[in-house]
Amino acid sequence: MTMFLTPAWTQPSPVRAASTTRQGGVSAGAYASLNLATHVGDDPVAVRRNRALLCKQLALPVEPTWLNQVHGCAVSVYEHGLAAQPVPEADAMVAFGPGAVCAVMTADCLPVLLCDDVGSVVAGAHAGWRGLAAGVIEATVQHMDRPAARLQAWLGPAIGPAHFEVGDEVRACFCETDAGAAVAFRRSVKGRWLADLAMLARQRLEGLGVASVSGCGDCTYSDRDRFFSYRRDGVSGRMASLIWLR
Repeated sequence: MTMFLTPAWTQPSPVRAASTTRQGGVSAGAYASLNLATHVGDDPVAVRRNRALLCKQLALPVEPTWLNQVHGCAVSVYEHGLAAQPVPEADAMVAFGPGAVCAVMTADCLPVLLCDDVGSVVAGAHAGWRGLAAGVIEATVQHMDRPAARLQAWLGPAIGPAHFEVGDEVRACFCETDAGAAVAFRRSVKGRWLADLAMLARQRLEGLGVASVSGCGDCTYSDRDRFFSYRRDGVSGRMASLIWLR
């Protein structure tokens, strides 16, 4: 049983990061077992226990900052011991220095973790197609306030290109601003489009000049044992991808 994945990147020594699976918790039914979200209908007591288990297993210095994610591009910033608010309405978080744990929850959307080359700033972004199209990656990199060439990114588990079927309007959102995005879409047997979220994110990161982009390549939709998937199941728990500084 694997409770979390560790990003395969060569990060500076102060940086710690992990991405949870659905395994290792106490939730039941559709939320079995490590659901970390309070807004999906799970027993609140079970969610609190799951969050406590996560903190213990990862030896987190503080409780993660759980964002109220809205599929937008707002960024919450932690700096000098102060966060904007206890539960920020945002889809990304940036932390300068230790004292906060950035966390984004997903169940098909793409989690993106970032850090700089000396371990002075970290960030996590929730990148579904709406957030990607709205510029959540660009906003996150801007708020990190470092040259993009000094940043590296890791892409966590998300719905894969064999299963993420979308309509013409989604493809248009990307191709109208970047013709190169067309390579991330191919026709499905239903005449719609199969979109590659990870490729779209890589294009955005590389376009910004981010020095290194890596990823696990795991598909949430196709791996029922390890991952929640809202597109697959409808009622679903949420995983979390976390990054912090020691």
